[in-house]
Amino acid sequence: MSLLHIVKVFSLSTLAFVMGIFLMPFLLKFLEKINALKTIRSDGSTPNFSKIHKVKSGTLTMGGLLFIIIELIIIFGIRILHLVFNIDALIVLDFLSRAETYLPLGALIFGSFVALIDDYMNCKKIGPKSGGMEMKLKLFIYTIISAVSAFWFYFKLEFSSIHVPFFGEFEMGLLYIPFFMIVIIATLFSVNETDGLDGLAGGAVFPILSVYSLIAFMQGKVDLATFGMVMVGALLAFLWVNIPPAKVFMGDVGAVSLGIVIGIMAMLTNYSLLLPIIAFPIVMESLSVLIQLFYKKVFKKKKFESTPIHHHFQAKGVKEHTIVMKFWLISFISAISGFVIFILDRVY
Repeated sequence: MSLLHIVKVFSLSTLAFVMGIFLMPFLLKFLEKINALKTIRSDGSTPNFSKIHKVKSGTLTMGGLLFIIIELIIIFGIRILHLVFNIDALIVLDFLSRAETYLPLGALIFGSFVALIDDYMNCKKIGPKSGGMEMKLKLFIYTIISAVSAFWFYFKLEFSSIHVPFFGEFEMGLLYIPFFMIVIIATLFSVNETDGLDGLAGGAVFPILSVYSLIAFMQGKVDLATFGMVMVGALLAFLWVNIPPAKVFMGDVGAVSLGIVIGIMAMLTNYSLLLPIIAFPIVMESLSVLIQLFYKKVFKKKKFESTPIHHHFQAKGVKEHTIVMKFWLISFISAISGFVIFILDRVY
């Protein structure tokens, strides 16, 4: 990669962070104006969760709008400035491309729009149990989005195989489509499950998204790497006000947008099989939920005090900031471990 490419990626990531710090106060005022306050369920279905998080009720939410706003401003702003003012230098910074960023951008827009509606319904206590969209409806919509993305991958980008580290390519044919859908939906919901403590999801996702951006960069997918690092810059700006005690939560709109981008980057780099390692903390979160459901169904009892697993630790008396910091450390270690495997795979 040329020095120009390195400058492109990190300058735009830095720009995203600076823009995020500047725009966040305006976003907070907007969220206050529309009364976007988090509602904590108290219907008796999740007693441990409701008890522990009662104090968080009324905190601003939907802060994840920052990710989408900054990504859109930068990616389209560069293109528009070039077209209107004919500034040739901006061509170097342009990272809107059919092969690398059309799909993550489109999926980000549609997925986050659905999540935004869900967040708004939750704030206004609309929907089943006054908690937003019904889970079945959300799952159906995200399945449609992932299916459209999968067909784009298969028919437009001609992806039909997955890379198995140290073994090479494994041709899947049409099975690639359901595999793609599973990866996207699983990643999306895993990030969503992780978003439960101040700074937890943002801090855990930061190394995951950074490593996949680095992998994309080393593969020569500079536009994709830039897309990911712009999201990283915006995420760091969000963490500025989300670390304990949080002034605002990212909401579903933030968690879904991060999950979609991670999942699609994993597929575009063709290193989706490293997701369980690179994204180990968020995988652990969603896995704990599945284990809990299995135990309730089969053994008629709970395996954990509460799920996702960070709530289990809270119920056991572990301080919130301790859980968050340890999850961050685990995320850094697992992401670096996945990156080491990527390097070894390229070498050997």
